[in-house]
Amino acid sequence: MSNERELTMAKAIAEAISQEMERDERAFVMGEDVGVYGGIFGATQGLLSKFGPERIMDTPISETAFIGAATGAAAEGMRPIVELMFVDFFGVCMDQIYNHLAKNTYMSGGNLHLPVVLTTAIGGGYSDAAQHSQCLYSIFAHTPGLKIVVPSTAYDAKGLMIEAIRDDNPVMYFFHKGLMGLGWMRYPERSVNVVPEQSYTIPFGKADVKRPGTDITIVCLAMMVHYALDAAEKLSKEGIEAEVIDLRTLVPLDREAVITSIKKTHKLLVVDEDYLGFGLSGEIAAIAADEAFEYLDAPVKRLAVPNVPIPYSRPMEQFVIPSAEAIAEAARSLAR
Repeated sequence: MSNERELTMAKAIAEAISQEMERDERAFVMGEDVGVYGGIFGATQGLLSKFGPERIMDTPISETAFIGAATGAAAEGMRPIVELMFVDFFGVCMDQIYNHLAKNTYMSGGNLHLPVVLTTAIGGGYSDAAQHSQCLYSIFAHTPGLKIVVPSTAYDAKGLMIEAIRDDNPVMYFFHKGLMGLGWMRYPERSVNVVPEQSYTIPFGKADVKRPGTDITIVCLAMMVHYALDAAEKLSKEGIEAEVIDLRTLVPLDREAVITSIKKTHKLLVVDEDYLGFGLSGEIAAIAADEAFEYLDAPVKRLAVPNVPIPYSRPMEQFVIPSAEAIAEAARSLAR
C-alpha cells in the first residue's frame, strides 16, 4: 500500500512553514488575516492553533508597519515570514521593500543579515479587476538584493518555501491564487501532486523541465506552466513536441536550462502572465539573443499580458491573459 499523499499548494505551503517553525523557534508569521482566518488563500491555515498568537500574528492593515517590523526583527536575529495579501498592494510599502529589505545588507557591508520571507498572492482569472489581479514579479526581480520565487505545483511550493525560510537573504515568494487549491476558485488538477511528509528543499536557480520536447521550447512559470502543458498536449497530437520549462525562480535565474533547451529545439516561446513591456519575457528573449542566437532557427516569440490594466469583465480578462489556445497557436506559428 502506497504512503504517498497529495496536497494542494495552500496545504503544502502551510506544512512547510509549520515544519520550519517546529525546527527553528526564531521563525514566526505576521500579516493581515494570517491567524484566525489562516490567510485568505490558505497559506497559513492551521498554524494559529498550533503555535499560538505570539508566533502567528494578525496585524492591522498597515503594510508599511508590519513589513518594516519584519525587517527589524530579522536584523535582530529572528526569521520572519510575512504575508502581503496581494502583490498589487506593494505600492503602500515599497520603501520598506526596495530601500530597506533589499539594500540594508549591502549598506552594512554584509554585517547585517535579513532572512525575511515575504509572501504574496499574484494572478488573475477570477474577475477581481485591475487592483487585485496582477503578477508584477518582474518589478522585484529588477531590484538587487531580493530573491524571487514563483512555484507552480504543491511539490515545488513546499520545497521552495523551506529553502526560502532557511535562506539568510530576503526572499519574495509569489503564489498564484488560482493554483492554491481553494474550493471557491477553479484550479488545474496537476497543481495538486504528491508531496512528501518530511522536510525537503528545492535549490533556487534550478528550473524544472515539466515536459521534454524536441520541436519548440516554451519558457514559463506559475499558472502559465499549466496552460503551456495543456497546449503541449494539443500540439503533440499535431506532431509538434514542445518542451515546457518551469523557471520556478526568477532570481537566481536558470539561464543554462533555457540555453540548453534552445540548443535542442532551436525555437523559443516565452509565456508570461505579467505585462509584456519591460518584463520577464523580454529578459528571457535577451538571454536567448545574447547567448544562444546561433542556435535559433526563428525569431523569439513572446506571449504575455498587453500593457493594459487587467479588466474586470470575464471575457475581456480572458482575452488579455494568455490561454492554452493562444499558446498553442503561437507555438504552431513558430513550428511551421
